[in-house]
Amino acid sequence: MSPLTETIIFVFGLVALGYVSGWTGLLKTAVGDALTAFAVAIAVPVLLFRTLVEADFEGAAPLSQWASYFFAVAVAWAIGQVVTARIFGRDSRANVVGGVSSAFSNLVLLGLPLVQGVFGQPGLEVLSLIVAVHLPIMMATSIALFEWAGRGSSESAGVFAAIADFLKKLVSNPLIVGILAALIWRLTGFEMPSLGMRFVDALANSAGPLALFAMGLSLRRMGISGNVKAGLALSAIKLFLMPAAALGAVLVIGLPPLAAMVVVTAASLPAGVNPYLIATKFGTGQALASNVMTISTLVAAASSFLWLAVAQRLFG
Repeated sequence: MSPLTETIIFVFGLVALGYVSGWTGLLKTAVGDALTAFAVAIAVPVLLFRTLVEADFEGAAPLSQWASYFFAVAVAWAIGQVVTARIFGRDSRANVVGGVSSAFSNLVLLGLPLVQGVFGQPGLEVLSLIVAVHLPIMMATSIALFEWAGRGSSESAGVFAAIADFLKKLVSNPLIVGILAALIWRLTGFEMPSLGMRFVDALANSAGPLALFAMGLSLRRMGISGNVKAGLALSAIKLFLMPAAALGAVLVIGLPPLAAMVVVTAASLPAGVNPYLIATKFGTGQALASNVMTISTLVAAASSFLWLAVAQRLFG
């Protein structure tokens, strides 16, 4: 068995194990929520902190990486929004949910452990640069588009309130705190004390398996409902069109091989839970976002393997 195949089976096997644990009743939904909360609030921010503190960014080209990845985001988002409107006839606000669901990769719970498993610490450092700006950009864009969709109506005022709420939550988001703490620590030039590093390592090393297992439990809770055809169409955009756009972008821009492979892998990931949270926040498209997350994750074991194999063939 090749290392790539083994890593894919291991990563998605942990997701499946979490799902089966919920499906059989071995673990309750509340356990999955608690595990996800711990992963997102503690383990993953510490992993990002350790990665960014120890990373060697000499020669890194974050602007090129961001340009490649967010070009793919823009393509998938625009087409997802048009498909939701023109083919499935949803209203302007649900169309935004369709767009963000087509473009919001699960970079944290799935992407970090997958990239670390396939590309090791150097790949994790590249992905961390994308994670550092991903959430603020995607959330801010979603809010701006909801404001545009609700212009001229009483809903617009609610969106402006959401902007203030977003800014408040952004500065206290554990992922952002972990990233900023790492940047501040790097500026001090201090060495991490050995005892402090033991705490960091213990929490950071638990992030990957815990996040994957918790994600599986969350899938059991989300499920599939409503218009499945829309979920299938948007999942196809997320899993095939977005990584294809990323592949074209990295070839045109000329990213180094490792950065190119990580960008394509990140673009190939399934949708995460954030589009569902956005849909819930604005009171529309919850079933659509849930369907895309569930369907795209179920298919991602095969599609991610495909795109990883293509990326390694071209750049490895």
